[in-house]
Amino acid sequence: MALGVGVGLRAPHYKQFLAQQPRVAWLEVHSENYLDRAGWDWHVLQQLRRDYPVSLHGVGLGLGSARGFSEEHLRRVRALVREIEPVLVSEHLCWGAVADRQLNDLLPLTLDRAALDLMSARVGKVQDVLGRQLLLENVSTYLRFNADAMSEAEFMAALAARTGCGLLLDINNLYVNQCNHGEDALAAIAAIAPGMVGELHLAGHLVTPEALIDHHGARVAEPVWRLYEAALARFGALPTLIEWDTDIPPLEVLLAEADKAKTLHARAAQPAPLAVPPVPSAAFLGEGEGEREGASMLAAGQQLFAGALFDAQLAPQVLALCVADHAEHRYALYRGNLTTTWTKTLAAAYPILLALVGEEFFAGLARAYGRAHPSDNADLNRFGAHFNTFLRDFPHVADYPYLPDVAALEWQLHRAHYAPSAPALSAQQLATIPPEQIEAATFQLHPATQLFASELAVVPLWLAHQPGRNTAFPDNMANPSHAIIVRPQWQADVQPLSAASHAALSVLSRGGNFGAALDAAFEQDEDFDVAANLQHWLAHAILVESGLAPESA
Repeated sequence: MALGVGVGLRAPHYKQFLAQQPRVAWLEVHSENYLDRAGWDWHVLQQLRRDYPVSLHGVGLGLGSARGFSEEHLRRVRALVREIEPVLVSEHLCWGAVADRQLNDLLPLTLDRAALDLMSARVGKVQDVLGRQLLLENVSTYLRFNADAMSEAEFMAALAARTGCGLLLDINNLYVNQCNHGEDALAAIAAIAPGMVGELHLAGHLVTPEALIDHHGARVAEPVWRLYEAALARFGALPTLIEWDTDIPPLEVLLAEADKAKTLHARAAQPAPLAVPPVPSAAFLGEGEGEREGASMLAAGQQLFAGALFDAQLAPQVLALCVADHAEHRYALYRGNLTTTWTKTLAAAYPILLALVGEEFFAGLARAYGRAHPSDNADLNRFGAHFNTFLRDFPHVADYPYLPDVAALEWQLHRAHYAPSAPALSAQQLATIPPEQIEAATFQLHPATQLFASELAVVPLWLAHQPGRNTAFPDNMANPSHAIIVRPQWQADVQPLSAASHAALSVLSRGGNFGAALDAAFEQDEDFDVAANLQHWLAHAILVESGLAPESA
């Protein structure tokens, strides 16, 4: 596929891509960031797919999860694929879930027959559901297992031969695994036949005393460039992506890395055609007694690995399954990844709460929350939904009774970012309603809007943390507050409301008509200013016209 060199599209670069349309061959996005198919991210993707080929790269299916694979997640991916019509769809050679929890990480598979049988069945199913070929990416790992019966490259080649999937060869991951495990990256490239590989990835890594970390937060290292040249020589000028996911630099830096890849890419020969998926066969599904025993052992090993991430006392049992070199330290990297993911995800959703309690205490809250409410969704945008109820019962914040309501407000704001869009009611549309029918009119609230109420001064506390809002910190938290979360021009925001305005909008949100809404407002405040509040509602795109009651109503 003559795609050339692309880059990963990340949120800090959205506006530049929309405004400048920089010259790159294609864009890759992480599927999990767009599964809601709504909100600002979705709007940007819909705009950019008109100008660039788009590849969907998944991080959440966890295809090797013996007992934690999510059919619901696959259905959401299928819906996204059908709507975006990407040029490539890819996932990772890993597992990431057990029956009761999602670990939101790319965890290492045991490279044996049982895992190959499982992955073959899963890849066949996913290609069947998606109706297209899937590319599978090799992952960087910090552990190898004593039970491994083949190299990762041999495993991937066998998987591609069985299922007809393509391979996404991450060159940086090959180098990371070479350094971490002593595996020969050039030998891995040689073990895979031309025609099996459909895409190449390049990224930066972090060097630590115990292991190389695949953090996607630096320029591509020189040894990785040399391996890229070797891959181009063997596989041809395949679609190539520059990934940069942490410490994201200015777009110019990312494009400069893409230009380096373009220079090497232009010298390569045309690639061999990518293999066509065969018809799935029961021959590789593994239904015999030995296969069932191997599958059971695979599931038990994953359950143990996951359990030790939460309970350090189980770690020695996991380490006994691993190749010994640096195993204890490297297993700890996976435990650290879990808590880091919890902390970063919650910090993104709850920035004011983070500011109120400080980084160290917030990290402790994240660890406690993650243990009490492990992730149950591969979509991390859903993690944190129970944080406010968790805080209400968490004894260490009992002296700060406003924190749960701060969390409730911030979660509503967070989810508003992903809400569907709808045309807002305009003043001109409102003016077309005959005066005698206005009280019978019903208006829905915009899908991104949510009403908020607290017995405490949570709204002014939130506003006091916002630059440019000129709101003082409340002197007394024991004052009720009301607000509505709005999203005009795609930017979610908190707008304070009077109790009367909140009452009126509550009636409308429940399907009541405009007259009933005004009655509720006047019960709260007999001086309620209808015109001023209506103007505020229109200005912030709060109302959507839903219909008029019959004149006789």
